[in-house]
Amino acid sequence: MDFAPLLQADRGQTARAVTLLTPDGFEGWLTRQSVAIRALATAQRFAAKPNTHLLIPRDDDVAVVAGVTDPASPWALARLAEALPEGTYRLDGADVGANALGWLLGQYRFTRYRKADDTAPRVLLTRDVGHRDEAIRLAAATAQVRDLVNTGAGDLGPAELEAEAGALARAHHATVTVTSGDTLARDYPMIHAVGQAATRDRAPRLIELHWGDAAHPRIAIVGKGVCFDTGGLDIKPSAGMRLMKKDMGGAAHALALAGLVMAAKLPVRLHLLIPAVENAVSGASFRPGDVLKTRKGLTVENTNTDAEGRLILGDALTRAGEEAPELILDFATLTGAARVALGPDLPPLFTDDETLAADLLAAGVAEEDPVWRLPLWDGYDEMLKSDIADMVNAPDGGFAGAITAALFLRRFVPKDTAWAHLDVFAWRPSAKPGRPKGGDAYALRAAYRMLKDRYSQG
Repeated sequence: MDFAPLLQADRGQTARAVTLLTPDGFEGWLTRQSVAIRALATAQRFAAKPNTHLLIPRDDDVAVVAGVTDPASPWALARLAEALPEGTYRLDGADVGANALGWLLGQYRFTRYRKADDTAPRVLLTRDVGHRDEAIRLAAATAQVRDLVNTGAGDLGPAELEAEAGALARAHHATVTVTSGDTLARDYPMIHAVGQAATRDRAPRLIELHWGDAAHPRIAIVGKGVCFDTGGLDIKPSAGMRLMKKDMGGAAHALALAGLVMAAKLPVRLHLLIPAVENAVSGASFRPGDVLKTRKGLTVENTNTDAEGRLILGDALTRAGEEAPELILDFATLTGAARVALGPDLPPLFTDDETLAADLLAAGVAEEDPVWRLPLWDGYDEMLKSDIADMVNAPDGGFAGAITAALFLRRFVPKDTAWAHLDVFAWRPSAKPGRPKGGDAYALRAAYRMLKDRYSQG
């Protein structure tokens, strides 16, 4: 979706004024209005409650008064962008600032499988042209995650993720390499094992993108790319499989974040890694009880074929560490335990690096894109013990499922490398203004803000 026409530079164009009011400020505003406006507000039962608005006749047009919880929130204008008549608008007495994101995403629509509505765009004017470009990039990155996650698995497999990475590389003069077939089986045995049951046109692969000056600090972004997850031979029930098109949500986040980093020209050497598979069921499926080799040289007793995401990430994290990055971030729709603990809106953050944890938490607050830190509790590491291999992929009992999954991943990260794991849901189960039900980005803006704060020049 092209968001640029929805947020335009303010050059004095004719526009409808938009005034934002909190419920606490409503009475003061009302006393300053004419008798006619007070009567209109009373008749419409308008009291500046959040996500409500009042259209006030002005000459040959209207002005808008909108109720918001926080005028500075990124989502303050989201409901207006969904509900106002087509036309051009300008905030009264303030510039757009963070409000731009909600205005843009309030007009997001996923139209791949049905005709787009014929609603004309609502345009917002801004005096901060530099912030305009950043807001458009953030909205486009969020929309990219939404579009990828919303796309049915029949239309988005490992090959399509590879194509998405290729398009990103062409846009930013990056390079892409793809490992598949016998080379994948030899060099990335866990990625191969998880994806080996899929049909040939959906064969597993490791997708890597490299960008930036080799003299700059090296960072790696890793995204889980399970394009559909049946659960394998430990097959999911139908209700559990219903949304498994979204199991590549980590890859969608990684692609979007990589695009933001490159568009901002951050002074980093970027390494994007996406292990892309379909966890299918066939005679070639890997089995419970199989002992898997890994790129790192460890052996893993597979106790659950539905705990496949951590397997493919293990090989990808090993590869990322071989380039000696100073920072690794991974995104994955990894565990149902994370949803039980924190629900859909709060992605768990796992890291042993106190500075990185503080930076990500602060960025989440600043961007209203929160994360919540959970412990990499060393005491639970023994749950990964195996009687016959170096470790299991999924401990029995189900205790601390999100933590033990993160501890599994930690075994594949170099000890001297700052690393954070984000267990994102990638799905919004109910709509909010600017955030429709369906695929969505979580912790994307927080991660980008953290990287900007760390690496921006000047």
